[in-house]
Order: sequence, then C-alpha cells, then structure tokens
Amino acid sequence: VLGHLRHEVGHYYWYLLVDGTPRVAAFRNLFGDERASYADAQRRHYDQGPPEDWQTSFVSAYASLHPWEDFAETWAHYIHIVDTLESAHASSLSLAGRPLDSPLPLSTERAFADVLDDWRPLAVCLNQLNRSMGLPDAYPFVLTDRVADKLAFVHNICLEATLGAGPQPQLGDAARASAASLH
Repeated sequence: VLGHLRHEVGHYYWYLLVDGTPRVAAFRNLFGDERASYADAQRRHYDQGPPEDWQTSFVSAYASLHPWEDFAETWAHYIHIVDTLESAHASSLSLAGRPLDSPLPLSTERAFADVLDDWRPLAVCLNQLNRSMGLPDAYPFVLTDRVADKLAFVHNICLEATLGAGPQPQLGDAARASAASLH
C-alpha cells in the first residue's frame, strides 16, 4: 500500500514540479513524451505486455506503460530509497563498519550518486536478510544507469523545490485535465 501511495503522489508532483515548467524538456529526454496517448499506451501495455528489454530503462514493468507512469514509479522508488536510508541512519545502522548517512535534509553538498552509494549495499543487505528468513527480496529491483539518471532527475527537482531554486511549483494545464485514467 505504501508503494502505491508513493506512486500516486508522484503523479501529483509531476503536475506540480514538471508540467508547464522548463524542466519538461529534460523530463521528455529521460522519460519520453507525456503527450503520447495514455489510452493507446495503456491498451498496448495490457495487450502486449512491457517491452522485452524493459529492465534496461525502467525501474518496473509498469513504468514502461507511459512516461507519466515511469515518472510516478521512479518517484515512488526515490522516496523508498530516501526513507529507508533515513530510517537506517536514525537506527545507527552501519555497513562494513561505516555508518549510513541520512539523505535528509536534501542538500547540494551531497550528490545523488553518494545517496546511491549508500543505497545499493543497503538494498543488498536487506535482500540477504530476507532470504536468510526464507522471505522474498525486500527490494527486488535493478537500478541500471538509465534508471539512476531518472532517479537523479527526481532528486534534483526535489532539491530545487526544497531550496526554492528553479521553476516555482504551479499547476499546469495537464493538472486541470482529468487524471481519472491514471493509476
């Protein structure tokens, strides 16, 4: 349920922080053109499934449905990463004798690559702990370079919004359009 909520919040923040801003060009470069028909993309996804090589560019098969879903899935994973690292830090968790740093508050002094450097071994550790208990992986996702670039995009818009830099949040035309078909 938490992952689904984070995904839906990602749709809202796309409207707030990307739609109608200068960021949309960078968004389209990474995620694709959101002006493509959502209904056609949805039909294609449910009729044919995700592209055969979806794992190379998307954090989940569902993310391959449409650029809006790609952003929402990426947003959800970004929040998973930040929240889990913050919890690990608050619990004084260390890996290989090194304490995990909190990614919060967001700061220009900590590059997103450093956040991923903490996340990757923590995700492996979480999966190993689950496996030792006979449970499925806690984080069964692969963060390819393309996915990491998308996560960095989300990180950067969150950082800009936090610091008050960049385009100011505002609702664009798409936010006023019906989003009832998004899930």
